[in-house]
This record gives sequence, structure tokens and C-alpha cells, in this order.
Amino acid sequence: MLEIVQTKVFRGPSLWAHAPVIRLTVDAADLAGRPTNTIPGFVERLVAIVPSLSAHRRSSESDDLIGRMERGLAMSHVLSCLALEFQRLAGSDLAGGQPDRPAEGQSGAIYAYEHERVGVAAGLLAVRLVNHIIYGVEPALDFQQFLQDEIARPAEKAGFGPSTRALVEEARRRGISVYRPDPKQSLVILGQGKKQRRIWATATDGTSLVGSYAARDKGVSAHLLQDAFIPTPASIVVLNAEAAVDAAAQLGYPVVVKPVDGNHGRGVGLSLNDDVAVRSAFASAASESRGDGVVVQHHISGQDYRVLVVGGDAVAVAERVPAHVVCDGASTVRELVDRENRDPRRGEEHSRTLTLIAADDAATALLDEQGLSWNAVPESGRVVQLASTANLSTGGISIDRTDDIHPVNAALAREAALVVGLDVAGIDIVTANIARPMAEDGGAIIEVNAAPGFRMHTHPSEGEARPVAQHVMEMLFPLDQCGRIPIVAITGTNGKTTTTRMAAHLLRSAGQSVGMTTTDGVYIGERLVAAGDMAGPASARAVLRHPAVDAAVLETARGGILREGLGFDHCDVAIVTNIAADHLGLGGIETLEDMARVKAVVPASVRANGASILNADDPLVVGMARSAGGEVVFFGGDEKSPVLRNHRLVGGRIAVLALTLSGDMLRLVDESGEHDVLLASDIPATFGGMLRVNALNALAAAAAAWVRDVPISTIRNGLRTFHADFATTPGRFNLLDVEGRHVLVDYAHNVAALEAVGDFVRRFGAPRSVAMLAIPGDRSDEDTVALGHVGGGIFDALVIREAANTRGRPRGESAGLLRDAALAAGVPDRQIRIVLDEVDAAHATVDLADSGDLAVIFVTRPKVIWEELTGRAARLSTGQSAFGAD
Repeated sequence: MLEIVQTKVFRGPSLWAHAPVIRLTVDAADLAGRPTNTIPGFVERLVAIVPSLSAHRRSSESDDLIGRMERGLAMSHVLSCLALEFQRLAGSDLAGGQPDRPAEGQSGAIYAYEHERVGVAAGLLAVRLVNHIIYGVEPALDFQQFLQDEIARPAEKAGFGPSTRALVEEARRRGISVYRPDPKQSLVILGQGKKQRRIWATATDGTSLVGSYAARDKGVSAHLLQDAFIPTPASIVVLNAEAAVDAAAQLGYPVVVKPVDGNHGRGVGLSLNDDVAVRSAFASAASESRGDGVVVQHHISGQDYRVLVVGGDAVAVAERVPAHVVCDGASTVRELVDRENRDPRRGEEHSRTLTLIAADDAATALLDEQGLSWNAVPESGRVVQLASTANLSTGGISIDRTDDIHPVNAALAREAALVVGLDVAGIDIVTANIARPMAEDGGAIIEVNAAPGFRMHTHPSEGEARPVAQHVMEMLFPLDQCGRIPIVAITGTNGKTTTTRMAAHLLRSAGQSVGMTTTDGVYIGERLVAAGDMAGPASARAVLRHPAVDAAVLETARGGILREGLGFDHCDVAIVTNIAADHLGLGGIETLEDMARVKAVVPASVRANGASILNADDPLVVGMARSAGGEVVFFGGDEKSPVLRNHRLVGGRIAVLALTLSGDMLRLVDESGEHDVLLASDIPATFGGMLRVNALNALAAAAAAWVRDVPISTIRNGLRTFHADFATTPGRFNLLDVEGRHVLVDYAHNVAALEAVGDFVRRFGAPRSVAMLAIPGDRSDEDTVALGHVGGGIFDALVIREAANTRGRPRGESAGLLRDAALAAGVPDRQIRIVLDEVDAAHATVDLADSGDLAVIFVTRPKVIWEELTGRAARLSTGQSAFGAD
């Protein structure tokens, strides 16, 4: 029997797909090597339960799902296809999904989704259905009921209404990112950072609040129209029924009574001809009014039209027809309504393109006025009215009249929107024929509506659908803007955080407001807004949604990619620093090649006009050029590198540390020539050029700024002002003086990073060097021993400690492995101490060093240790004991 082992939801590009997908890992050992054509009756039973699969018959064999199953299809493919099909049946328009390569005895299904809960439920139903067919599990499984309850209804609740959906689909078509903060609300953020725009249903962030209030108050909007000499019926706002009767007498019958601030046609009484009707209509209108008062308005005869005005243009016109049925001479009115409500286009309220016709008291009263009841069987061809208003929300239908509107009427609609103060407005006109000037027929504009519905225009019952969402997007994002800010994403094993901070500093130097994520926290501009390890997708998304940001620099760690994919769909620049042994054996990543596949997701997400900046000194990073997006720019520390030389020969851009008489020069090379930025020794973060790894980090950051068209002079000045102090790069090569000892605090915790520190130690030239050494407990024995061996080859003495969280190892085991490896590397036993606590170990390491020596503290908690050591130095300067007051 199939059993789901793991369900993972990827919200961005991942190892499995560029688009958001769900990955099911299913235990299917007994189906291994058994395609569908070896399971008797499987295809026939599946199609009998899910007949919509027959619709996937194609002329091309490659697209013929049933044909492929009949010829033999792996169960992983079947599960993917079923999960997609169930979502499509619930109304989602989704592309296909392909299985990954799962572990032995497991089947992996990968498929796209629109709503997470719905997508997960679709995968569960796919597994249940296959188990039902093959193994007879759940003999009473009601497929249609589960589909309706667990997939279709949640999809409808999670989805947008027709109007908002039209806007969202148009935004996505233009490549504009879409984010819905609360799935229960209609607020949608389109775009990123400072370039974002916001909509709430069809109201935009450019919709005037004053204009919306004016439109909502029918009395105020009527005054505004009258003051502008726009034809609108005379109206009076009243507070009680007797005043309504007096107003009707003053205006002259027939009249309309409606809430002063109602919507969707609720509480509206039309064509009232006497005092009794007015009193009754007042009570109905007052019950629906959200404000004070009821409007009594002179009744205008004619057809009901809605003109949609967007950005000052009349972009669509619809004739609205009240809810009705056409009789067949054989069915009762109730049967006709039930039949009409089975139209798949009809749904509750605004969930679908048409609304269900209500069999309520108002409809019953209207039937009574027509001399009918619900059980009556009217003659064939008779039209029976079921709602007095023509709103789609009361079951009405629409007929497109965009091509028919007279220019005079269009101009009046545009002016009405302008006068009330709306960028998107629904102008309600009643006139005999929209193709003639309304003044000729006594027509008028009866209402101006903010946040009007679009479904009468996007899905008319008759006539041509109009691309109204396109007009709104053109208003919000003119000149084909896509609402995106530049994204620089940095990944790799070592150097990510420093390179991220350098790149952000360069963009800030160019005058941009930068949002940044690192393993230290999230920054908006220079301000730390959230502390902690924030190099994952959730933090990236938070930065991209912040309206103060016009560029994002995002450290992108392995864990987040494996957990849920990237926090963005595309980036403009990707930097891959290096691939080294770290985190191996975790999350299914066993080899360096596995790690490279994970990191390669980042450059693969670079858009076509962007750039992938790859380390030419690392063969695994060089290999990413095959899948990288945009232009490939190689950077490296060896100007004789064949990778750099060959790339330059084919016209590619490179960034290189070039050896000159004055030292290493950061040089950028393109078709126009060689551009020297500055000497590595002029960058404070390299400590006079001794810290070569930071020169390479600076080179990668400079290349990122260069491809973003930052002037070289700005890059030069930016690097000159970037310091590796604790405030700028906490835990990354921070130097301080304690009692005459040089103390270096760094976060290095793998062999490659330790070797980079070793290069600095040799260049620094201290009489002796000592270190506090540790490794996370979840690293393999091989990695632990390798770290101890390298550390033993660099330092004269070691203090070995462990993190408080040993990550599953017995306390002291990692420290023992490190000690044994250091002994094997030649460190004398008397020069090795084990002090498990991090703070105590840091002090012990400083104590091992003499004046002028270099003490390197490899930290897990950089802030705690930095405060301890700076506090110790301060206490000593005031004559206190290193561990407190005398």
C-alpha cells in the first residue's frame, strides 16, 4: 500500500522546479518496477472514477495521459497527474509536474499548486484513490464528496473573486509579483519594495479615500454631479418614513428609495408609485444603510448600464439585466430557477462570474406582483422577473455594450468619475439606449461607485469579454513597468555574509535604500529590524515587501533552499562564493556535488538580462555556468586561471585580483578594457591586504555593483569605507586588543574557512598563535577530524570547546575527536586544553597568549563573546580583574 512519508511545500525555485511545487515522498516499495500497464484494470477503474481524465486524450502520444498509462507509466507520474487534475477540477489553471529521483523503494511526486492547503489535499486524495483501486482500501471512499469538501470548497474560499482574480492574473502575466497578506481579505500587494502598488478588490492605492466616501454617500455624490451640471436625478436624503413620503411628493412619483450608502442593490426600491410603497421601501432601505439616512430619488425609466472608468478612460460598458427566467411552458418557476442555478458559472455571492438567483421574500413578492407563485407553470416564452434591481450580485446577467456607447455618454461617465474623485469607478446610467446621448431620452447618471466589480465586463453573459484588468495594470504600472526592484542574491559555503554586507554597502553608496538579509539579521537601510539567522526565504520575502526598499541584497543559505525553495522567483544578480565541505550528511546532502546542486538553484533563477557572478577558482562553481541565468561573469584570485582567460577570449566579463608592483589590484575587465578599482590593501576589511579572502569577497561584491551599472568611482569609494569591525560584520574577522594580545573573533567552522584564517595567521606574523576551536555536533566524524587536523597545523596551542547544543552527540565527544586530530597534527598535549563552555574557553584562549601573540576565537555566539572580551579589556584598563571587580 502507498504511504506518504513526507510532504514538502516549495514556495519558490527549488531543486525540483522553478515554479512553486509540492513534493510528495511516498513509500511504494511493492510497486517499484511496476508501471500502470502491469496492474490489471487500473486504467479503466481510474477513468471510471475520474472521467475528466478522458478529456486529456490528445492527438500527440506524448500528451496522451491515458495512452501513456496504457503503455506503462510510473506511479510517481500518475500521482503527479492526479494531484494536478483534482486541482484543475476545483478551478485552478496549472501546468504539469514531473517526479524527482527518490530514495530506493520510494516514489516521488512533484506537482504545481495554486493554494497550499488545496495542493496538499489533492496529493492526499491521489494516494487514497490509488490505494482504493489497487489494494481495495477504503471501499466506501466517496471520491466526489472528498473532492468537493477538501479541494473544491477550500479552493473557492482561498481563491480571489472574479474581479480581483482578473487583476492578479493580469499582473502575473506581466511578470509582476503578487502577495496576499491575509487569505481571508482582498488586500493584494503587486510588485516589490518601493515599486509596489496595492489593491483591495478593485480599489487601488491611488483611489482617493475622500472620493470613496463621496461615492458611498449617495446624497453627497448627487450634489457633486449636480454642481458639475452632469445629468442626475433629483434626490433628497431623509431620516424617517414620513419625510420619505414628503420627499416623494416633492419629487413626483414614481420614485426610487435606497440606502444612503448601500451597495449590491440591497434595500433598493424601484419605480414606487404611492405613499404605502415608499413607507415600506424606507424600512427596507434603512435596514441596509450603514450611515444616517435614506435617499429618495426621482425614478428614471430606461435600460440599466454600467460604464467602467479607469484612469480617466471609459474602458468597458455593460447592460445589466435583472435576474429572470424564460419559461418553457412545462416547468414551474422554482424548477426553472433551480435549473438556472445549476449553471456552473453561478455561485455564492461574488465567488463566480454569476451569482445564484435567490428564492427569497423579495423574489416571492415580485412573483406575486406578476400574478405568479413558485409552483406556477407560465406559458412558453414568458419572461418572469425574479429581482427588481439589475445587479449581478442579485442574480442578474450582463450584455457587453462597449462598442455601442455614444461619445457624449462616455464623456459624461469620465467626467463623473473625475468630479467624485475616483481613479477606478463604476458609473451607473439609466437611459433608453446607450448608443444615443442620454439627454435625448431623459437618461441620467444615477450612481457613481468606488471599487466596482469587473465580472460583468470580464465574463459577460452575452458579447465580448473586455480586458479591463489590463487597463488597471497600465494605470498602476505604466510604460510596461513590472514593479520589481533589483535583487542581488549571494550563496556559497563561506564568505556569504561578508560579501552580502559588502554588496549592500556598495549599493547604499550609490544612493539606494537597501534591504538586506544575513545570518545576523534583517536590515532596512542601516537599521537592524530583526536579529538572528535570517538567511532564509521568509526573511527574503519580508524585505521584498517592505515599501522603503529600492534594492535587495539577500544572503541565501542552503537550509532555506532545501526547506521551501528561494524567497523570490527571479533575481537580477547571483553571486556564488565557493563550495566546501560543510553540512554534509544533513538533509540528503551527502557530497560536495550534492551541495553544488543546491547552491546552483540561485544562479539558475537569474533573469535573462541579469548576471551570474561565479568563482573561477572553484571547479564546482564554474560548472554552474551551464545552468546559470543571464550573463556569466567569472571572478577569481589567479589572473593566469584558464577559466578567466578563456572567458575573456570569448568576450565575457571577468573580475580578477591582478598582481601589481604595489600588491593585489581589484580589476574589472570587459570589452572596453581593464578597469582598476583599488588595491586590496586599501580596503580596510583586508587588514592591509593580509586577509586575502576578504579581497576576494570584495571582488565579488564589486562585480555585482559593476553589472548593476554602479560607477567604478562609487565602487572604489564604497570599498574604502567598508570596515570589518563588529558593528559592520559581527563575527567575521573582528580584531581587538586585550592586554597587548591581538584577538581575532571569527565564525569559521569548516575546513575551508579555517584554511582562509590560516593564511591570515601566516601573513600576520605574530610570535605565537593560539585558537579556541569547535565544530557543530551534527557534522560527520570525518569533517570533525579534518577540522582538528587543519587547526593543529596552523596554531601553536588550542583550547577546544563545544556548543551548548551538541546536536545529538554525547557531551565531550566532538571535543575529543578534535583533540585527537590536533595531537596527530603535531600539537603537544600540554598545549591543548578542553574547556567546554564557550565563554570560559574564550577567556582561557586569551590567557594562553602572551603579549604580541595572536589569539583566534572561533565563536558560535559572536555577540556574547565580543561583549565578554571588550568588557575584559575595559576592566583591565580601569585596573579591575579580568573577571570582575577586585
